[in-house]
Amino acid sequence: MSKKQSSDFIIIGSGLIGLATAFQLKKKYPFKSILLIEKESQVCQHQSGHNSGVIHSGIYYKPRSLKAKNCIAGYNDLLEFAILHNIKYEICGKIIVATSKDEIAALENIYDRGIQNGLLNLKKLNRQELYEFEPHVAGIAGIHVPQTGIIDYFSLAVKLKEVLESERDVSFKFNEEVIKIKNEVNRYSVETKNNIFFAEKIISCAGLQSDRVASLTENENDLRIIPFRGEYYKLKPTKEYLIKNLVYPVPDPNFPFLGVHFTRMINGGVEAGPNAVLAFKREGYRFKDFNLKDTADTFTWPGFWKIAAKYGKIGMGEIYRSISKKAFTKALQKLVPEITEDDLIPGGAGVRAQACHKNGSLIDDFNILESKNIIHVRNAPSPAATSCLSIGKLISEKV
Repeated sequence: MSKKQSSDFIIIGSGLIGLATAFQLKKKYPFKSILLIEKESQVCQHQSGHNSGVIHSGIYYKPRSLKAKNCIAGYNDLLEFAILHNIKYEICGKIIVATSKDEIAALENIYDRGIQNGLLNLKKLNRQELYEFEPHVAGIAGIHVPQTGIIDYFSLAVKLKEVLESERDVSFKFNEEVIKIKNEVNRYSVETKNNIFFAEKIISCAGLQSDRVASLTENENDLRIIPFRGEYYKLKPTKEYLIKNLVYPVPDPNFPFLGVHFTRMINGGVEAGPNAVLAFKREGYRFKDFNLKDTADTFTWPGFWKIAAKYGKIGMGEIYRSISKKAFTKALQKLVPEITEDDLIPGGAGVRAQACHKNGSLIDDFNILESKNIIHVRNAPSPAATSCLSIGKLISEKV
């Protein structure tokens, strides 16, 4: 094991949050040195590289929450960066669709949140207006959200890495899994399976491993990551005409996920999904993927069983949709009745790092823990990709 030169900052994780944090730190502190440590062989290999590619508007989030503030600010920063660096994106808009009278009140609440969060030109839609935006959608009312867009987040990550590597005193170390962090005199040592690195300040942006990295420095870590896999289908090319842009349901207020929806992709094609299934491996993108430690960490966490008691029935429905294409299709038909099983082909999957408190509450907002000269990003679910440059700026200000 060799010893590496000391840096001013070490950032653990090179997903979009880690990359954006390095980018904003370098802007704020141009003469400081930054080292990004990543356990994978390249950037953006998990949550950041397996998302749906949506540029979120901020319509869903509780006003004045970190999600709301950073989504709006991050949206503008993201577009500015994309324009400057010729990253392909499109502000195509989306519709949120109510399919029954029971959803009207929730739809009104979403509209009100959008107004409170500063969104402009939101439009309430009646049945006929819905059809004008999406002719194949079944709904009785809706909202048109013009600010929503699509982008390739992996291309964004690659460009951020390229920009960082062009800067002085910024470096990357891949295939380096952090196993120990020690507080030494006036600095920290970060030990991996291969090396030891040193820095005055540490920022962990470890995504699916965020609780484990936080536990390396925090004796009392009251959050644990519970992984949920989201599985997608794609529309056959001959049926892509059924969706013009993005079509979302009114979220079930009794479930902490948005529900299956349709997303046109920036590089072509239309995704349908995702469901939300408890994953038995934090980085497992297939139904059969299993890791004993990951599963044990979930099942031995007191908060998990409280989640299971609260959402168990809904969760079983999500699992059923995972193994039954017919059931998945039925969920999609609520929005687009013309969809058939034959119209769907297998798509990708992602795993969401959902932070859960010991008391069983699912952490809905971004969670950033500051401890001496260490900052841990412990929860950064959607819209973290949209918000990444704003979150990076927030962290650079905390530093």
